[in-house]
Amino acid sequence: MRVGPRYPRLGRAGFRAARWLGAKLLAAAGYHGLDSPFAKERLREIGDRLRRGDAVLLAGLGAPGTHNSGVALIEVTQAGPRLIVNNEEERFSGIKHATQYPRLSIEAMRETLRRMGRDVGDIAAWLTTWDYPALAGTLIRTVLEEAPGSLKLLRTTSAAGFDGHHLEQMTRTPKILGRQLGLDGRVPLILLPHHDNHAWFSFAASPFDDTTEPVAIAVLDGTGDRGSVSLYASLNGRMRQLACNDSVFDSLGAFYSVIASTQGGWTWLSCEGRYMGAAAWGDMNRATNRYYRGLREVLHFGEGGAIQLNRALGYWYRDPFERPYSPQLIELLGPPLQPEQLWNPDAMLRVEDIQHRPDTQDRLDKAAACQMVFEDAMIHVVDHLLRTTGAHRLVLTGGVALNAVGNMRMLEHFDRAWFRAAQGRDTTLHLWVPPMPGDPGVTVGAAWRFANLAGAGRGEPLSHAFYCGEAPSGGAIAEALTAAPDIASQPIGEIATVAGRDAIADLMAFMVADGAVIALDQGPAETGPRALGHRSIFANPCDPLVRERLNERVKYREAIRPLAPMATREAALDLFELQEGASDADYNAYNYMVLTARAKPQAQAKVPAVVHADGTGRIQIVREADDPLTYAYLKALGRHVGVELSVNTSFNVAGPIAQTPQQAIETLRKSRGLDVVLMVADSGEVFAAWHGGERDSGRFTGWLAAWRAARSETTMAFAPSSRS
Repeated sequence: MRVGPRYPRLGRAGFRAARWLGAKLLAAAGYHGLDSPFAKERLREIGDRLRRGDAVLLAGLGAPGTHNSGVALIEVTQAGPRLIVNNEEERFSGIKHATQYPRLSIEAMRETLRRMGRDVGDIAAWLTTWDYPALAGTLIRTVLEEAPGSLKLLRTTSAAGFDGHHLEQMTRTPKILGRQLGLDGRVPLILLPHHDNHAWFSFAASPFDDTTEPVAIAVLDGTGDRGSVSLYASLNGRMRQLACNDSVFDSLGAFYSVIASTQGGWTWLSCEGRYMGAAAWGDMNRATNRYYRGLREVLHFGEGGAIQLNRALGYWYRDPFERPYSPQLIELLGPPLQPEQLWNPDAMLRVEDIQHRPDTQDRLDKAAACQMVFEDAMIHVVDHLLRTTGAHRLVLTGGVALNAVGNMRMLEHFDRAWFRAAQGRDTTLHLWVPPMPGDPGVTVGAAWRFANLAGAGRGEPLSHAFYCGEAPSGGAIAEALTAAPDIASQPIGEIATVAGRDAIADLMAFMVADGAVIALDQGPAETGPRALGHRSIFANPCDPLVRERLNERVKYREAIRPLAPMATREAALDLFELQEGASDADYNAYNYMVLTARAKPQAQAKVPAVVHADGTGRIQIVREADDPLTYAYLKALGRHVGVELSVNTSFNVAGPIAQTPQQAIETLRKSRGLDVVLMVADSGEVFAAWHGGERDSGRFTGWLAAWRAARSETTMAFAPSSRS
């Protein structure tokens, strides 16, 4: 066992020197620290405006070089901030986890400002999602504290989440931004700490009240600008940091990513969700899984909730991609897959191979062991945090919080028995995870945190995630369809009226009940990694063959990927065991597909398509106030198939979720098993698009005619008879 760096003093000295030098260089380029005279003056000016009753615009910028670049725009009053848009560059560029300068996201934000009658000159401050001098110091510290073995890290110009070329572009971002906006000179950017951004927004958007007792906040990440685990508490609107582990590789995120990638066969940022899904087919029993105990030795469970890498077993602190395993770890898990093997069909973990590849069950058991060790580590960190703060409400954020199975297990672990023993009171853990706990959320977080420091309140809790971009106009949809001669289309109705909306919803349910796979593209897209009804693919949850059909003919993805249940509140409570600890604000925590729930016995029989191999579903509750059309569709589905629940998966094929009408059409082209896409304009007009020409199966037009005939018969049956 070896924990901690080999040369910690050298690492700390390197951190201080690199942070000092980085601050000097970036100040000359237009970046300002939060403690700089410029930032303090801007905070004072904004605070004065808020006290006068003004509304102030702030922009959070995810600059190039780190994954998920983008821009968020918020409007702030003294009561608190209001999110207007959170534009993720990957949605507009089509490049997953984009690291380039977010030019398209910023252009989309400018269009939003124009619609508001505002201009970029009205933005009072631009805030960054990282403290770049601190990040530079952390990267240098990481190299120096394990030199010379870690010097190879300097040659890794495109590590997971970082892009060396685009990091250089980051240094020129104030100038590039000024040029794009047509302004004279650079746009000054104020640096905010990465984990503070995660923490404050996630707490402020939660339904938890901190006026009577503290709310605990855990940021569990791949890495931040100083460390990978940061713990906070908020009381009476004041957040304070309790701890930061000041380490890149003593990281739950790095542990999971390394094992998932080198055992599953996918790259970082794509491997984690797949491996979590694969674990359901493995041995999830700690007493019988033969890999669990050995893999648990890779992490040291220390005092004060500390989790540290056992550097005698895991070598990713010096080479995370080519030689991440020690000989002992190779003996346990086998040799790691090499970078050139990733995404190779012969190397990837496929549950379909379980009948004809003898090693598949072993590989699934390794995935289960990884998931269980990961859960142990989460619980170890949170146990200490809850004991230290005396809190029973926890906001969990950072990329690690996307592990929906781990989130459910925490709710089950910190039960009434735990609280009676640890805190002497009869309660249970109450948990909330935002819809974008990873880096798509820190653009919002930077602006939200700066508003807080300027004296604004925390604002209203979040209830939905429909903030990426704007709804397209009818003209934009028609133009995109006209430019696609291979795609057939026609207007089919509107949702601007209740009657029109209910008709479209009934048509959707009619088709799905008869075996259709349909996509819905409406309004602003979701921010965060989950499709929640605005860029979704729907199918019949009662059909046990739907999962295979969707994965093979629509999404072209691995069978290990589960399909999510989307439901009304009543259906969710009827079919799944929703936790008391996620019940705040009427089960708001289940709005975003960040928590799994155990299926009740009747769910397997009623909705087999959405019950995963481990008997769980990553449930989403839909509210009429947040998404009237999808809610109406679920109610109509209840009339057609007997359950107010639908299969829901993201509207994409091997890329980011479709954002624009052109991307929606291209996704339809790629997906031979997708029957129709319904595209909703900002006016409420609805267009249907389906495969034309030789690819036209006639299914959609047949359903439309049959539905209209059935509606006509129903109308005639209930119409008053005429007098002769």
